[in-house]
Amino acid sequence: MIDLQIIPFAIISIIMIGSSIMVVKSKEVVHSAFHCVIAMMSAAGFYVLLSAQFVAVVQILVYVGAIGVMILFAVMLTTRNQEVE
Repeated sequence: MIDLQIIPFAIISIIMIGSSIMVVKSKEVVHSAFHCVIAMMSAAGFYVLLSAQFVAVVQILVYVGAIGVMILFAVMLTTRNQEVE
């Protein structure tokens, strides 16, 4: 008999592996940052599966909220304008 927790674990694992690969393979830096946010959200999903809801909420607030926004602002502020050249 199959365990019922293996199905959400497999779905979250596939999402996390796919988004982690897209972080590395993406040519656009902004897309890479969005895929990084998805990978961190799926890590929070793992914490929910482990019944650690507080750690999942902290993961979302700190990493996805603060670090994700900081990465996007840093990327947007440091990229060159292509029209200047």
